[in-house]
Amino acid sequence: MSASTFDPLTPPPLWTADLPGIGGRIKMQLDDFEVEEIPAYPPSGAGDYLYLWIEKRDMGAEFFGRQVARRLGVNASEIGTAGLKDRRAVTRQMVSVPAAVEPRLNELEGEGIRLLNVSRHTNKLKPGHLHGNRFRILVREAHADAVTRLPLLIERVRRDGLANFYGEQRFGRDGETVLLGLSMLRKEPPPEGSRAGFLKPFLRKLALSAAQSALFNHYLAVRMKEGLLRTVLSGDVMARWPFGGMFVAEDVVREQERLEAREIVGAGPMFGRKMFRAAGTAAEREEATLADSGLTPMAFHGFGKLLSGTRRHNLVYVDDLQAEGEAEGVRLSFSLPAGSYATVLLRELTKSDLSTNE
Repeated sequence: MSASTFDPLTPPPLWTADLPGIGGRIKMQLDDFEVEEIPAYPPSGAGDYLYLWIEKRDMGAEFFGRQVARRLGVNASEIGTAGLKDRRAVTRQMVSVPAAVEPRLNELEGEGIRLLNVSRHTNKLKPGHLHGNRFRILVREAHADAVTRLPLLIERVRRDGLANFYGEQRFGRDGETVLLGLSMLRKEPPPEGSRAGFLKPFLRKLALSAAQSALFNHYLAVRMKEGLLRTVLSGDVMARWPFGGMFVAEDVVREQERLEAREIVGAGPMFGRKMFRAAGTAAEREEATLADSGLTPMAFHGFGKLLSGTRRHNLVYVDDLQAEGEAEGVRLSFSLPAGSYATVLLRELTKSDLSTNE
């Protein structure tokens, strides 16, 4: 493994760097960006919770939750959602609420919220109760050759998959969230301007999660630069695709065949006390990721459940990626697993800085 310098604010490398992008801008108009949740399970039709299929427009996730609670007259803690959705977008998602609010459902609609369907289920929705998200995104001001450039880009992604990096929005404006998280892990004073919110539980959790995400991105970036994104190494932690358990790779030749057959994918480190451990060469690479960042495994102790640790797929497949030319630009449609970022795929296709399009 080559020497590498950890910088949480450096954009990750591109999987399609050798192919020209289509340029363009996103989210110039509200309807340019549509997201629809893919639920992990359909509501059963019976139970103590209402499952509301809701469309929201131009509304941040936290504000949305508070609005639903206020309009239905319940505490915000009683609102269940499976995932957070973009603010500047048209999004559709499932929301669970106590069945007792049914008489007030007519008060929910309006000012950016539309109720599309109502059902019932036995449990409250919790974060992660989704398979993924479907996207329809209009890229405006695309390059004149966009229609001829896209087929090679789409073919590469559909054939090889997409490196499962975290998008830069994970790290906060100007990286303030990830820098706070790293300072916490390093037992350093918080960056200037962060101290006021340093002890707020929500911010602590967000910052530590951002730090884990930056370490994962660094691990994956080094792996990609060395041509190892789709290579199984001795001791790698592998996960069954698209869902399933994890195991340590021992028979590298056999597991390489399974990876190429899309039966399994590599699972990179989201460092923490109880993270599923790699072995051999793979474990040494993960230790080097921590060393690059000035951390040791002990840095993740002392934070309780906030840093138990987990694993994340190194790559995801985007089999339904499609593009159509329209008068206003190029319309992209695709689905991604829960936790994967549309902006990472868009960056591969456009080769544009999308951070200024909000």
